[in-house]
Amino acid sequence: MRWRTDKKLPIGIQSFKTIREDGYIYVDKTGHIHQMLEDGMLYFLSRPRRFGKSLTVSTLKSLFEGKKELFDGLWISEHGGWNWTPYPVILIDFNGISHDTPENLKKGLASSLNNTGLWNGIQLKESMLKERFKELILALHRKTEHRVVILIDEYDKPLIDHLGKGRESLEIAKENRDILRYFLGVIKDGDVASALRFVFVTGVSKFSRVSIFSELNNLEDISMTERYSDFLGYTQKELEDDFAPFIAAMSEKTRMPKKEMLQKLTFHYDGYRFSKGEATVYNPFSILQAFQHQDFGHYWFETATPTFLVNLLREKNYRVPELENLQVTESMFSTFDIDRLKTEALLFQTGYVTIKDVQDRLFTLGYPNGEVKTAFLEILLQSFAGETNGADTAKYALLSAYLRNEDFDAFFGTVSALFASIPYTLESKRDEAYFHTLFYLMVSASGVDARTEVLTSRGRIDLVVEFPEKVYIIEFKCGQSADAALKQIRDMSYPQKFQESGKKRILMGVNFDTDKRNISEWKSEIIP
Repeated sequence: MRWRTDKKLPIGIQSFKTIREDGYIYVDKTGHIHQMLEDGMLYFLSRPRRFGKSLTVSTLKSLFEGKKELFDGLWISEHGGWNWTPYPVILIDFNGISHDTPENLKKGLASSLNNTGLWNGIQLKESMLKERFKELILALHRKTEHRVVILIDEYDKPLIDHLGKGRESLEIAKENRDILRYFLGVIKDGDVASALRFVFVTGVSKFSRVSIFSELNNLEDISMTERYSDFLGYTQKELEDDFAPFIAAMSEKTRMPKKEMLQKLTFHYDGYRFSKGEATVYNPFSILQAFQHQDFGHYWFETATPTFLVNLLREKNYRVPELENLQVTESMFSTFDIDRLKTEALLFQTGYVTIKDVQDRLFTLGYPNGEVKTAFLEILLQSFAGETNGADTAKYALLSAYLRNEDFDAFFGTVSALFASIPYTLESKRDEAYFHTLFYLMVSASGVDARTEVLTSRGRIDLVVEFPEKVYIIEFKCGQSADAALKQIRDMSYPQKFQESGKKRILMGVNFDTDKRNISEWKSEIIP
């Protein structure tokens, strides 16, 4: 059945005007906007793709254009005391500006400026790009007698779209970076600064101050400010308040109680954390798709495959299980540069890992939720193990059921078959870390709650797989024996970590044979 509701889901709609006029749900973020306007006037905000950056820019545009009727019933209209004075707005949306070559980027920017001028009855005369931008700002200020608002959406698209595509593309990214640095430097010009009312810049990444932001160091970066941590994305309260009919419909279709449904939605799509504070948010695109289809899918990944990230992890021989427990300092979040790409910074800024814990100045990063973890590891598994056919993909899915049903013979038979199918030419150093990585990827790709390198008071458990009623404690050995692996579990008292959980504890020892390139022995032991 299709649930009937007066409001529609705003899937893929980035126009605030369209959402408000055509009866789509709008999760009210105008309180955050008002706070931002009260606090200052020049801002930068980074968030992963599909997180509502463009909708925020569109909302700001409507607000500064004085379109009061679009804000009826929203926080800023009811409580913000906004005077609805129209201001001239310059919107530069890099989603619609050509950037395949530096020359086309210049032409695209010039065209955007010219069009804004024409819409406001201004004919620009300056031939140089930076001077033309300045001319437009000052002309709008003189004509309207109001200060100018500048909104820049996805400023870094001319850079990140060229990363991971070879040396030639990297050179294009560098040239585009220099153009942007020169162009955006207008905002700091003394004559221009006094003509500005508000500046807001969004992107996926913040490139380090030695590049673009050396010219934009007057912008306040609110990307990791606690008061703005839930500015974009949906909080749990927003989800339950604004999407109640869709939650009810999904519960009815799946015959799942509301409480259990909310827990499953949280596991799949919540978990993004952007500050030291504990607030987390849902990925808007994924949760809207889940409500639309009334099913749990990997919707965020359907819009783009992280090939560049996968290749980078392979090139750096990155130990994939460590992605669940990355530890970094605060400086990592603001040091992103084309010439020195840092894997952890790239993973965080693109949304594949997020903040899981903060202790003093040490940040622990991990996958935000089940959707990102399962889908990303499926892609990594294909890269590490070679292209899989449909039968192999089905086998990965079966691993979850085998563990749930404690069918160990079927589980290890399937894992062994998958190891045997890996082309010999794809393998690098066949040691414990290699087998551990592939075993972890196989199990995680089945969709179970699998965690690696789990810390205890005595050491680190190689792999933990949890179900509501049971937990697997798994230790790996290479060239030894399954008994040796089980002995380490007992000697290090790993089961004690889960003693208070009330769950059945299942110990597993797994030994790999480097010559056979497969599991040579496994043993299990159950603690009720």
